[in-house]
Amino acid sequence: MSRPDTVIVLAAGQGTRMKTGWAKVMAPLCGRPLIAWVLDQALALEPRRVLVVVGYRADEVRKAVEKHPAGGATIECVLQDEQRGTGHAVQCCLPQLADARGPVVLLYGDMPLLATDSLKALCETQVGTANGMALLTARPRDPRGFGRIVRGAGGAVQRIVEEKDADAATRAIDEVNLGVYCFDAALLRDALPKLQPNNAQRELYVTDVVASFVAAGRAARAVEVADEREAIGINTLKHLAEARTALQERILDEHLARGVYIEDPSTTFIDHGVKIGAATTIEPCTVIRAGAVIGERCHVGPFAHIGPDTTLDDGAEIGNFVETKRSRIGAKTKAKHLAYIGDGRIGARCNIGAGTIFANYDGKTKSITTVHDGAFVGSGSVLVAPCEIGAGAYTGAGAVVTRNSRVEPGAVWVGVPARPLARRDANPAEVRKDSHKA
Repeated sequence: MSRPDTVIVLAAGQGTRMKTGWAKVMAPLCGRPLIAWVLDQALALEPRRVLVVVGYRADEVRKAVEKHPAGGATIECVLQDEQRGTGHAVQCCLPQLADARGPVVLLYGDMPLLATDSLKALCETQVGTANGMALLTARPRDPRGFGRIVRGAGGAVQRIVEEKDADAATRAIDEVNLGVYCFDAALLRDALPKLQPNNAQRELYVTDVVASFVAAGRAARAVEVADEREAIGINTLKHLAEARTALQERILDEHLARGVYIEDPSTTFIDHGVKIGAATTIEPCTVIRAGAVIGERCHVGPFAHIGPDTTLDDGAEIGNFVETKRSRIGAKTKAKHLAYIGDGRIGARCNIGAGTIFANYDGKTKSITTVHDGAFVGSGSVLVAPCEIGAGAYTGAGAVVTRNSRVEPGAVWVGVPARPLARRDANPAEVRKDSHKA
């Protein structure tokens, strides 16, 4: 593959049609901001550097960009103080492009679905085009807002007409411009200062660079994407929902290919970056958020919510209407019904009874509850953090284990507030053995 010198990502837009107040590229999408998906696209091309043009809520976007792993590239943000069109956004990068040699790729921060293969084909096409450029096109069923590709004699790309500037005949053209280009760096540097705002919006369009290439006798070669969903650009919350559906399908397909049994993909929601071991079953209406790690042979759902920073060790089971956050659930431990586990550290082979609540928040601080191996937490128990349930210990149904309590190994606590229950057979080894049968 021909590696580009630089990838430019345009990410300065406000996204007014979303009506949310977000910077458009910070819209949440499968567990990460929209801009993260596009940075992955850029870095997959193995460039020397990535330039991200920021504008609206620039500091917020910068922070997200800085958190993104850069691999072997450098990532730099470039400020566009005033949004005067795509051409102006690229012009803002001219100082950084002064030393660029070779191909320069232009991406948009609101197009999360472009496939790496399509972008690689774009770069290869540009390299094979002497003194020219390459651009991505598509033929979507709904060309909403895209510029149209106007071809001349022999089918060569002649120019791009933005939809706002197009007449009825031009709008009827089914091939659209995705706004994704690969230029020779030197030719791009020469063309950018010559852009003029000769359009209805009085803005500088990077699409006019295509016309300047053609006018100079240079080729502009189109690479048509195979899947029209790659063309989804996000301007509204409806578009965001369409992109989420497509990306969710990709995520689920990857888990299925790794041996995760997902009973009903249409009602299962799994964020980007979730790790799930083979032979695990995910039942319908389950939500698994970013940062979760699930081992092999686990069982999750139905109607389960695995929240951020949850780890399920091999063989753990999380069932109906159970929510977890920032917790570790040990091997072969079960929480099967109507429980909330927040900031829990649960050992192996425990039973968390129906209706159990880990009361982790006192209004100021979130604290940890520890449940050791083989413990049995009775139905309706409330464990007020911080507290500790010893190995092989029991809590009775409806018990409230109060803050800073420590239930000794093998002990049985009952009541409100929970207190030890004297037992003639309180042998920790025997209690642990019995708890494994529960």
